Amino acid sequence: MQSTDLGNKESGKIWHRKPSPATRDGIIVNIIHSTSDYLPKVLRFLNVAFDSSGDCLLAGDHQGNIYVFDLCGNRFNLVQRTAQACTALAFNLHRKSEFLVALADYSVKCFDTVTKELVSWMRGHESSVFSISVHASGRYAITTSSDTAQLWDLDTFQRKRKLNILQSVGIQKVFFLPLSNTILSCFKDNSIFAWECDTLFCKYQLPAPPESSSILYKVFAVTRDGRILAAGGKSNHLHLWCLEAKQLFRIIQMPTKVRAIRHLEFLPDNFDAGSNQVLGVLSQDGIMRFVNIQTCKLLFEIGSLDEGISSSVISPHGRYIASIMENGSLNIYSVQTLTKEINKPPPPLVKVIEDLPKRKVNSGDLKMKVTSGRVQRPAKSRENKIQTRILKQDLTGHFENKENELSDGLNKKRLQVLLKGYGEYPTKYRMFIWRSLLQLPENHTAFSNLIDKGIHGAFLNLQKTYPIKSRKLLRVLQRTLSALAHWSTIFSDTPYLPLLAFPFVKLFQNNQLICFEVVATLIINWCQHWFEYFPNPPINILSMIENVLAFHDKELLRHFIDHDITSQLYAWPLLETVFSEVLTREEWLKLFDNVFSNHPSFLLMTVVAYNICSRAPLLNCDLKDDFEYFFHHRNNLDISAVIKEVYRLMDTTPTDIHPDSMLDAFVALTKGQYPVFNQYPKFIVDYQTQERERIRKDELDYLRERQTVEDMQAEVDQQRVEDEAWYQKQEQLRKAEETRREMLLQEEEKMIQQRERLAAVKRELKVKEMHLQEAARRRLLQLQQNQREMELRRLDDEIERKNLTRNQDAVAKEMREDADAYRRKVDLEEHTFHRLIGTDQTQNQITQKWKEAEEKDFHLKSEKKASALSDASRKWFLEKEINDALHAQHTCNKVVPRCQNECVASGCLPRNSELDHISAVESSTQISLNQRKAYWDSMEPDLMERVRNLRQRLATQARNRCQMPHLLAA
Repeated sequence: MQSTDLGNKESGKIWHRKPSPATRDGIIVNIIHSTSDYLPKVLRFLNVAFDSSGDCLLAGDHQGNIYVFDLCGNRFNLVQRTAQACTALAFNLHRKSEFLVALADYSVKCFDTVTKELVSWMRGHESSVFSISVHASGRYAITTSSDTAQLWDLDTFQRKRKLNILQSVGIQKVFFLPLSNTILSCFKDNSIFAWECDTLFCKYQLPAPPESSSILYKVFAVTRDGRILAAGGKSNHLHLWCLEAKQLFRIIQMPTKVRAIRHLEFLPDNFDAGSNQVLGVLSQDGIMRFVNIQTCKLLFEIGSLDEGISSSVISPHGRYIASIMENGSLNIYSVQTLTKEINKPPPPLVKVIEDLPKRKVNSGDLKMKVTSGRVQRPAKSRENKIQTRILKQDLTGHFENKENELSDGLNKKRLQVLLKGYGEYPTKYRMFIWRSLLQLPENHTAFSNLIDKGIHGAFLNLQKTYPIKSRKLLRVLQRTLSALAHWSTIFSDTPYLPLLAFPFVKLFQNNQLICFEVVATLIINWCQHWFEYFPNPPINILSMIENVLAFHDKELLRHFIDHDITSQLYAWPLLETVFSEVLTREEWLKLFDNVFSNHPSFLLMTVVAYNICSRAPLLNCDLKDDFEYFFHHRNNLDISAVIKEVYRLMDTTPTDIHPDSMLDAFVALTKGQYPVFNQYPKFIVDYQTQERERIRKDELDYLRERQTVEDMQAEVDQQRVEDEAWYQKQEQLRKAEETRREMLLQEEEKMIQQRERLAAVKRELKVKEMHLQEAARRRLLQLQQNQREMELRRLDDEIERKNLTRNQDAVAKEMREDADAYRRKVDLEEHTFHRLIGTDQTQNQITQKWKEAEEKDFHLKSEKKASALSDASRKWFLEKEINDALHAQHTCNKVVPRCQNECVASGCLPRNSELDHISAVESSTQISLNQRKAYWDSMEPDLMERVRNLRQRLATQARNRCQMPHLLAA
């Protein structure tokens, strides 16, 4: 057993020497993935899946590394790192390079193994996805988790339907039935439903299993034809359901060591037409046992108690088994090696008894030869053949019955009687009768060895020569022809072999083993002596046909000779296509019912009978093209009449020209191994093989030289393209440079124009600046002049104020002097008055009361006058502030009230000259309102002082006026 460690490599070989699996375990290779970058060091594989071809498999570990293993190419590649564990894989999509992977975050992603890019990301599950089932077309997929199943369209990656269930029920598995549009849903309560994929219409429900063997189903498997469902669970019982009859038809009890079944899968077989008979059962002990569900026999097993299996997948063609072991490694098993002992042929029952040496043969003796399976007989001379024929006529009826007994209990004589009575075999039993008549050995192992050699080089481009619409039919034809070529070298050079084999391939396309053995039996028996003149048509066989035709219809043969029509035209096209071009399917089957039931000469007689039955249209043909068309196309001919004519020819043809005297009797293929076929001129075939090999080598040399020339031409073309591209680029650069130069010139012209405009604007701005400077200078001079004038006016006002202050000081001094004089005068009067008081007390009291009354009245009048003067003064000041300088003079010239005149006369208010001066100053200096307000605010304290002085003077004068009469009276 070979072991491969992937390590940190992203690609490499799976094995480094040719695998030779042992019969006891059948392991081709053991694959592990160990790395020092993670802990633990061994990365466990979790899931594995095969592609539709069965030659590539996909495996993912618990770190999210996904590898593709090509078992035919012996390569592995790391195609994706998902960085999380994968819970399910699917690799059989309709785009072969794409695969689906379910991840631990409950999502499903689609990747491409070639580009290694993400194709789509599908979300919608709320728990881990443990199963992905893909439709047979590869265009739909079902992803299943414990709570739901979802149907996806893999063309658009959109969800089409969602299966919601009760949380208490739970889903076990939902999957497509193979090769059908039926979806099977299995739930944890043992209910199983079948649904139509397109409409999701419930087709049927399986009944509940019997209570005597009721188990909770956990795992399921379906045969490839979708007829049988196997179910198992925590028991050693297996239930087999017939889905067509919808009933449980068998219960298989596994060995007592099996307590629970963890996985079920049928082993495909290329020769059972999808009705798989071998079921793989993986139990709790890690051993997978393969049993035949019909015979209930254990065939073989993989795994052991020490190296148990965790899960297993079988390739679609049944060649490989990929198992994930409990230690996390991956084992690849060879099914052919595991089944070698089962398919081993039994020992031969017939032994050869040879004659005694030097024994003389008497003509009257009965001679018989016992052969071992009649594998291959030595060439017989014409004399021996005739003698053998005579001996057969002398055999007893008992010996004839022995020869007529077939392997499946049928009797050849009885079948011939049945055939003559009905003209053909029943359609239902035709294939069975044919297999019995031809005594097919069904050598599975030998045929598998031929198939395993692959497609023969002679048929690699078969579709170019024979374009067949059905790819499946083309593939089966290619494999059958390749198996024949591997069996015998001559068939790789036989040009008419595809024509010969095609009708049988079309008939047995679902069972390639039977197809191969039917064609091989036909070649050994009904194509005797065909290859003696290889590569030319069999002249000897065609001569036999021509002799028989000459005996039975000389006129027709003369007609052929007159028009230069040889047997290669009227006989060979029918033989090399075995009548498939000129007969319908039903006619052809009816004909070969009779061919396989008679001597090999029956086929040659059929050619003669076909010509005789068609003599009327053939005699009317004159052109060679008409004859060629006739023998390559269907004609209005009754096949029953042709068969009847064949039997007449078989009975009426003389012995000396009868083909059966020149052809051997029927010989079946041997069991175990196919016989050696070398009835052809070996030197010609070898020469052709050598020539073909030489031509192939010459062709390879030519192809290599042509490839070299093409590479050189490609390099020259590439160089020329690069040169042209370089020249074009240079031309583009030159044009771009010229364009840039023109643009630069235009830009320079624009710059010159802009500079000119800018210079003009600068000149204008300079002129404007000079004008503004001149205006500013003038304004500055005017302002300076105004400031000087204002300064002069201010000085004048200051001088005026100082003069006014001096005048006021003089007036105050004068008033003080007057007051002092008046005070002295008053003191004198008071002194005089006191002296008079004593003389006239009564008069004094009266005078005194009148004085108090007068004084009160005077004080009241004085206060009223002072208030009136104060109000008039304030009103006057406010009017002066509001009115502008133009109305100041007019306002001052108006007649003021009496109180105002008195104020002016007393000096408390400014005189007209002062007002005129102030108004002139305001008008000359054009002082603003704020400036005038500030001016009047500065003048107000002086005016208020004057008002107070005026009040005091008025009060003093009033007192004096009041006292003067009394003084005068005194």
